[in-house]
Amino acid sequence: MNIKELNPDSSPQAAFGAHLRTCREERGWKQEDLAAEMEYSSTHISSVETGRKMPTLRFSRSADRALGTGDQFERRWRELRHGALLEGFPEYVGYEGRAVEIRLYEIGIIPGLLQTPEYARALADSAVQRGAITPEQATERVSALAERQEALNRSRPPMVFVVMDESCIRRTVGGPDVMTRQLDRLVAFAAQPNTVLQVAPFAIGERRSVNLPVYLLTLSDRSMLCYAESQTQGHLDRETTSVLPVLTAYHQLQAESLSQALSVDAIEQLRKGTS
Repeated sequence: MNIKELNPDSSPQAAFGAHLRTCREERGWKQEDLAAEMEYSSTHISSVETGRKMPTLRFSRSADRALGTGDQFERRWRELRHGALLEGFPEYVGYEGRAVEIRLYEIGIIPGLLQTPEYARALADSAVQRGAITPEQATERVSALAERQEALNRSRPPMVFVVMDESCIRRTVGGPDVMTRQLDRLVAFAAQPNTVLQVAPFAIGERRSVNLPVYLLTLSDRSMLCYAESQTQGHLDRETTSVLPVLTAYHQLQAESLSQALSVDAIEQLRKGTS
C-alpha cells in the first residue's frame, strides 16, 4: 500500500493529521476501523490525516471519543481555529464552554462574549490593516467568537459576571452605528437572569484592583482557573494559590464599580449620544 509520508512541521493542519494517524496506528487500526468508530467515511479520515481536509469540532470530539484521547484532538482543533490568538487562549475557550460561572474584566474593548458581529469584525479588520493578522485569520477570529457565544446558549447557561472599565464603552469602534448596536447589546445582556454587568468608572482611580484583562472560570466541580494576558503573552493558571488572589482582586473591583442599574444607566446615556 502506498502510504503518504506526513510532515507534521509543515502546518498545524498537517500536525493534526499526523497525530491522528499515530494514535490510530498505535491501536492497530486501519482507516476503515477508525472510520467505523467515528461514523465517518474512510476517505474522510484519509483526507484529514494527509492534511487535505480541515477537521471540524465535531470530527475532533469524535476522534477523542473513539481513540480515548481525552480532549487532545479538540484542543488541537482549537489551536487550528485560534491560530492568531495568544498562547493559552484556545485552551481557555475549551473550559469556558463548560464553565458554570464566568467572571470577566476588560479594558479598552467590549469583552468578546458581549461583542456584536459588526463590532468584532471592525476590530478584526483593523488588525488586518495593521498587518497583525491575515484576512483569513480575521474571518476565523470572528467565526470563532460567534461559536464561543453560541456555546453559552445551553439549557443550563452559566452565570456570567462582567466588569468593564469605563474605557470599554467610551471608545468608539466601527463608527456610531456599530457602537449604537453594541451598546444596545450590553443593555440586553444585563437584562438576562444569569448575568451581572458593571462598569468600573474612571473615578475609582487608584482603587482599581486589576490593571490587566482577567478571565476567571468556575467549573462544575467548583475548581477554578484564571486566564490573563498582556500585549504579547497569555497564561492559563489552575493553581489555587495563584487563582484565589485574582478572585479576591476581582471582588474588590466589583465593590468599587457601579451597580448594574447605574451601569445600564451610564450605557443608555452614552447610547443617546451615539444615536
